[in-house]
Amino acid sequence: MAYIGQNLDRFSNVEKLDAITPATSTGAGPYNLTKGGVAFTPSSADTMVVSIDGVIQYGNFSVSGSTITFNAALADANTCDFIYHMGTGLLSTPVDNSVSTAKIVDSNVTTAKIANDAVTNAKILNESITINGSAVALGGSVTIGETKPTISSISPTVITNAQTAVTINGGNFISVPIVEAINSSGAITQADSVSFTSASQIVATFTLPVDGTYFIRIENNDGNAVRSSSALLTVSDVPAWVTSAGSLGSFSGGSSFGTITLTATNSVSMAKTSGTLPGGMTLNSGSGSSTLTGTESGATSDTQYSFTIRATDAEGQTADRAFTITITLGANNSGRFN
Repeated sequence: MAYIGQNLDRFSNVEKLDAITPATSTGAGPYNLTKGGVAFTPSSADTMVVSIDGVIQYGNFSVSGSTITFNAALADANTCDFIYHMGTGLLSTPVDNSVSTAKIVDSNVTTAKIANDAVTNAKILNESITINGSAVALGGSVTIGETKPTISSISPTVITNAQTAVTINGGNFISVPIVEAINSSGAITQADSVSFTSASQIVATFTLPVDGTYFIRIENNDGNAVRSSSALLTVSDVPAWVTSAGSLGSFSGGSSFGTITLTATNSVSMAKTSGTLPGGMTLNSGSGSSTLTGTESGATSDTQYSFTIRATDAEGQTADRAFTITITLGANNSGRFN
């Protein structure tokens, strides 16, 4: 029975080959296999159906390349009724949807065989994907993830243990974020209060009783957070003066001052910031303690010298203290110091 709309040689990928001409001189073969006069290489002997003189010859022949050889010799009197190849031959053209991915050898798919302009949306069934609820066309771009806050700077960078407001500059802040100071030891202290200025600036007020360096962490109310990559905030007490303010002693003109010691806890250096030292006196800056030494020179009358000494710690914090030294001229005066 004929099949309407489908030639037999294309039905279910069956291909009809040219019939061979049996010959006594050729005998069992080999005979050339062709389709439309073009050499045809079958997949294997098992895919071939050959009829000779009305008898199907399945299984009593072998194939090699594009030739067929029978197990018994053929003669001029024999007739080849037909030859069918069940499946797609190596030299035939596959029909639509007849070749699966598994049938393509990996090494046969090369860059040269795939031209960029040959791969079109029409060849791609899924022309878009959805990310975060939005459709994105293939070949386009999308930003994956949510926007996190950033930290660029803080001011001041050094504070004392007392409650202090710290301005934090950055970006993507959402009112009102959580702000924390994280000690290098890992201890976390949340800010006493946070004031939202803008998406690029907030003010956090901290009370940090433990000296040290601190990372700053900001968490928006949508859960996105950032921690500074370095310890931006330093907490340290200002230098604490041990030496009492006021008079450091009275000395006779031309006498030695000996060694007057000035002490301030956490101080790494001292310097005179105002006033005048007696002539011949030198301030020798040191860590923790500094000294005043020298021999008086230059006074022509009884004089009280007033000056201010500033102690500075390792974080640049300072504490000032005012002192006086009296120089007297007269036979009965004698030098003294504290």
